[in-house]
Amino acid sequence: MKKYIPHILIGAVLLAIVVLLITGSNKLNRKLDERVTLQKKDKIPYGLYVAYNELKYFFPGAKVFDNQNEPGYWDSLSAYDSGQAMIIITPQFYPDELELKKLIAFVQNGNDVFISTVLMSNTAEEFFRCRTSILRTGDFISSDGNETDSLRVSLFKPPFNDKRVYTYPGKKLNSWFYQTDSLTTEIIGGDELQRNNFIHLKARAGNLYVHLAPMAFTNYFLLHKNNIRYYENILSLLNPRITKIGWDEYFLRKRYNSDRDQSENNNLLSVMFKYPGLKAALLTALFTLIAYVIMESRRKQRYIPVISKLKNDSLDFVKTIGRLYYDKGDHKNLCKKMGTYFLEHVRNKFKLSTAILGDDFIKNLQYKSGCDEAEIRGIVYFIKYADDAPVISDDELINFHNQLESFYKKV
Repeated sequence: MKKYIPHILIGAVLLAIVVLLITGSNKLNRKLDERVTLQKKDKIPYGLYVAYNELKYFFPGAKVFDNQNEPGYWDSLSAYDSGQAMIIITPQFYPDELELKKLIAFVQNGNDVFISTVLMSNTAEEFFRCRTSILRTGDFISSDGNETDSLRVSLFKPPFNDKRVYTYPGKKLNSWFYQTDSLTTEIIGGDELQRNNFIHLKARAGNLYVHLAPMAFTNYFLLHKNNIRYYENILSLLNPRITKIGWDEYFLRKRYNSDRDQSENNNLLSVMFKYPGLKAALLTALFTLIAYVIMESRRKQRYIPVISKLKNDSLDFVKTIGRLYYDKGDHKNLCKKMGTYFLEHVRNKFKLSTAILGDDFIKNLQYKSGCDEAEIRGIVYFIKYADDAPVISDDELINFHNQLESFYKKV
């Protein structure tokens, strides 16, 4: 066995060298993932994982909600409350006129909206009273035709005291404002050529911020040197007392036509799925139909017979005995039994002695039962009368029965 030990050691060393070479070559062959997703879940260089997760540290008293719905149909934010914020980061911002009106109404109710995009529709530019300038490079946009050129952005004072230029060696994909309304617009940021790329508009009690360099919020940019300060400065513009923050991905996922002015695909199904309530109803109906088909396709069980409830024979027995006495014509005996049942009922329910059916008994029963004294006196009189009368007529029997039924209903 000892003679094989050197061979085993040599083999282990060679195997280790091969593994190191393979893993080392894999590391050398790794390339930067250059996909621009701008999605909060992505940890790749051009995702927004850092920007999204830093919100809870900048606003510890606020809850952060994800949004996939169009303006006015948000699940977590209210269009009528104040103290809220909506953050929209997307390569292209192409809302229709109704969506813009709902965004502006949200701002006017005392909320903040921050939009960072490269390309805006003409409709949005009309609403914001501005004009943007861009050059197209493939599927994305660049200010100078070189999308891989390093991005440089800065913030103006006031409101910022920081004149530092923030940069990173990644993609640019930015644009700038070449025209704004000086009466309604405040310029608060620019690029390396001092071209305006960040503006502030006031709408009643709320604020609207439009930013034209969304790559400044990617993981690559924020983690490069001290660029996180740029993000902190921008978030400091939002109301520090906000209680809800919506992170919007509706405009990021929204489909657009190749034309710059957005015109959504208006087929029947897409229109129906545009509205959350109608979408939920359609999906519910579809799942119900599928469940029905699955359930009905199974082999059906044979018929289960209905088992009737057991009848109460005691009541039938009582009725039979009553008819027997009545048919026999022995009304006196029947009246005595009805009287005996009445006295038993009085003893059990009212705890009264029935040994002496006198005035004291009548008054006590009237007091406890609440029935008329004359009615009780008539029943007691007939019980005594039935004991002494030789014969009881049909009319007397019926009258006695009616007196008892009246008493039982009242008590």
